[in-house]
Amino acid sequence: MADLLPLERELWSRGRRLVAGVDEAGRGSLFGPVVAAAVVLDAAADLSGVRDSKTVPEREREALYDRLTSGLHAFAVAQVGAEEIDRTDIRRATLKAMSLAVAALTPLPDFALVDGDALPELPCPGRAVVKGDARSASVAAASIVAKVARDRLIRALERDYPVYGLLRNKGYGTREHLDALARFGPTPQHRRSFRPCQIRSLWDGH
Repeated sequence: MADLLPLERELWSRGRRLVAGVDEAGRGSLFGPVVAAAVVLDAAADLSGVRDSKTVPEREREALYDRLTSGLHAFAVAQVGAEEIDRTDIRRATLKAMSLAVAALTPLPDFALVDGDALPELPCPGRAVVKGDARSASVAAASIVAKVARDRLIRALERDYPVYGLLRNKGYGTREHLDALARFGPTPQHRRSFRPCQIRSLWDGH
């Protein structure tokens, strides 16, 4: 497994002991909130298997989530819903979710490594790291926590909106999902500012 701790070690060597990794899940989805997680790793714990969530099978992601949230590591999760995404835009909503996640950590971190090319408003110094989930164990851990937390939320919402195939597509624009949108229109949880959702909805009572 690749060494994903060089960024953390550099910061630890400079006295930044509490380094948070920050990532999001659901930015490209048509449905539901964007979810962000912030994770401060205990470097002495077992970090085997921690890597970019996109490369981890679902069952393994769930097991890693349970390890990462078991109390050895500090973590926080935050979300911004579809209504606010539509009122602002997905970029601002994502940065807000990241900001909320970092601010919810106890204690606050000394530094934050944030996946992407932009820094949200933070209560500590930080650095944007492009492809951070492939370069930093902390960011990779945050990507796993955010992804599993959002998947669980979508599974709960699926009970109210069973016709969109959400258990399979997690709100992303698969053919099944797009066909259901064409037939039933968007729900209150759909991001109506996203082009595929800009159609009349049966959920509005029309």
